[in-house]
Amino acid sequence: YLCQFDLKEKRSFFGQRKDYWDFLCQGLARCRQEHEGIHFVTSLDKLKTPVGRGRAFLRYCLVHRQLAESLQLCLLDPESLCEWYYARSPFLSPKRRAEILGSLYELDCVTFHLAL
Repeated sequence: YLCQFDLKEKRSFFGQRKDYWDFLCQGLARCRQEHEGIHFVTSLDKLKTPVGRGRAFLRYCLVHRQLAESLQLCLLDPESLCEWYYARSPFLSPKRRAEILGSLYELDCVTFHLAL
């Protein structure tokens, strides 16, 4: 829900609506990070929508204890955040962003057994 809250509506060249999956891919690519989760999700033929891919990526990151680090890399660039999110997004508030990332880093202690 946080990744979709106040997300600007963007469209691909072919008119398909972009979602937080596209934001995550762009953010990780900008950091020149080859993320195993991105490769894993793009290899799944059953996933057809950006939302489905985004959810699969979040599950992958939870299982592999990489969610906080992955999201933090995507949130480093303020210009990109403004490009993807409107002003009410908690990602644009430094205080809220720090609270969210702190909570996500605490999740690294939890073992998740989710179907990927």
